[in-house]
Amino acid sequence: MPDLRKTRKQLKTAIIVMVGVDLLAGIMYFSPLVGSAESRRSQLNDLQTDLNTKTREVAPLKDLPHKVDVAGQQIADFYKKRFPSTNSQILTEVGKLTSSNGVKIQSGKYKIGDEQLGGLEPIQMEYDLEGNYSDLAKFINAVERDDMFFIINSVTLGGEPRGPVRLNVKLETYLKAA
Repeated sequence: MPDLRKTRKQLKTAIIVMVGVDLLAGIMYFSPLVGSAESRRSQLNDLQTDLNTKTREVAPLKDLPHKVDVAGQQIADFYKKRFPSTNSQILTEVGKLTSSNGVKIQSGKYKIGDEQLGGLEPIQMEYDLEGNYSDLAKFINAVERDDMFFIINSVTLGGEPRGPVRLNVKLETYLKAA
């Protein structure tokens, strides 16, 4: 005959263990440490938003080696197109800009800088120009838009009450170092 006491004891132990597991699961479900289902959903949404934000932040870094190569090529093209290799190219370009805008050069100064910046020699120029106001304005606009790289450091307007307007303009550009 089977031993019912032993079986009953085993059943009691199993039931006690299952009740303990149920109590533990209930405590975990309603515990403020774990939070409610709504708080867990809210936390999941916050984490998803953070993930999307961080993914957007690192998107520009995607394919970075290719972008560096493209930027290097663009820099080389910029140097080739925008910086002259001889002084005569600068003077020719300023001459073209003045003649195409109806401005006359009264005098000009030209100075090569001592320091070299990234393989470029700075060139400072100062011109006294003469023309009517609209032509001088067109000249300044043309200098700013020219393919050759010019920086306008200062512009001083002068002249007589009657007669042409005079303009003193100080420019800077860079020459490729030999």
